[in-house]
Amino acid sequence: MRSLLDWVSRRLLPALLTAAGVVLLMVGLLSYQDPPQAVALAPSAVPPAGPPGSAAQTPRPSLPPIPTGAPSASAVPSPDPGANRVASRVVVPALRIDLPVVRPPGDPDHFPYCNVAEFLPQLKQPGSPGTTYLFAHAREGMFLPLLRTADVKMVGMLVQVYTSDNQLYLYEITRVMRNQDSLDFAFAATTEQLVLQTSEGPRKGVPGYTGLVMMVVARPLSAGPADPTAANPVAKPLVCE
Repeated sequence: MRSLLDWVSRRLLPALLTAAGVVLLMVGLLSYQDPPQAVALAPSAVPPAGPPGSAAQTPRPSLPPIPTGAPSASAVPSPDPGANRVASRVVVPALRIDLPVVRPPGDPDHFPYCNVAEFLPQLKQPGSPGTTYLFAHAREGMFLPLLRTADVKMVGMLVQVYTSDNQLYLYEITRVMRNQDSLDFAFAATTEQLVLQTSEGPRKGVPGYTGLVMMVVARPLSAGPADPTAANPVAKPLVCE
């Protein structure tokens, strides 16, 4: 009996332990060699194809797009509040001139009205680069004081021009141009100016009009809001006899 136990302890038990160790070692090796689970890459992280060892095989980080900012509320420009502005009244306080200003009719042969001044539609309006051109007859209650006043006295006088959008533009007379027969000066201007024009009347011994005019030129000084009633007087143009 003792000899059997000795044999088991000396021969069989070491063999069993050795076999068990081999089994555990194999299990460990198999577990160690299991391939790792594949990780899905985002399309932007997949490296581009290229020959082995080329830079194309090096993964590059994918950056988010750079924000461009919120779009503007509207791409349509704001309308110009003075787009429809026209002169509506002209005042030269020192000469007691105070006339409503009207648009002349479309008739190309139109003879200027009486009791009002008119603006030349082909030119500019107050507040815009170029010439604002106002004209009226050399008659009592109209632009006759321009014709009768010495040039040197008029230089420095103030002119007030009201507009239909309730604005008041202030100008200063800078020079007087008599015996004019062309409007090229007015059309050529690129900076803001005001021109008051009246006819010079018939020459001595020559019936009718000479065709020559005088122009009073003024430079802009300031602009600001005006009372709507003052800016838009009631105009009563009359056909001159």
